[in-house]
Amino acid sequence: MFICTARFSKRKALTALLVLAVAAVMLILLFGGRRDKETAPDLPRTATNEERVAYLRSFGWEVEPEPLETLQFLLPEEMTEPYLAYNKLQLTQGFDLNNCRGKQVSRYTYAVTNYPGRPLGVQANLYVCEELPAAGDILCPGADGFQSALAFPEEGT
Repeated sequence: MFICTARFSKRKALTALLVLAVAAVMLILLFGGRRDKETAPDLPRTATNEERVAYLRSFGWEVEPEPLETLQFLLPEEMTEPYLAYNKLQLTQGFDLNNCRGKQVSRYTYAVTNYPGRPLGVQANLYVCEELPAAGDILCPGADGFQSALAFPEEGT
């Protein structure tokens, strides 16, 4: 049997505990928000209507200043269809709804006023989770409708 003993004064013990506590807090701050930083390094806040409109404009879209519809829902912990199919579109543009599973999500739908060749009927959906954009699409409902990523279409497409 091997026994090791050490002698610490109360002052040294408190100093050591303080150093460990500071190190633990630094590790929590450094790695606690790591998931958000890795998945969305440069995403702007979209908590206010002005921030959401500005975000859509950053893609080149002109939208009516007030949303047509606002909807809040709880994204399920276990995603099934149609969430899985929709998330495939989101992955192509750098979003991942898996980061919002089990969380409250808000969908804001805006009327798009500058879609090439379609002056009416096109909408922009922006999904916000924890004040950050979580997903989005451009949608034209109806028989000749479509759904695409947020990127503004290139000329000729």
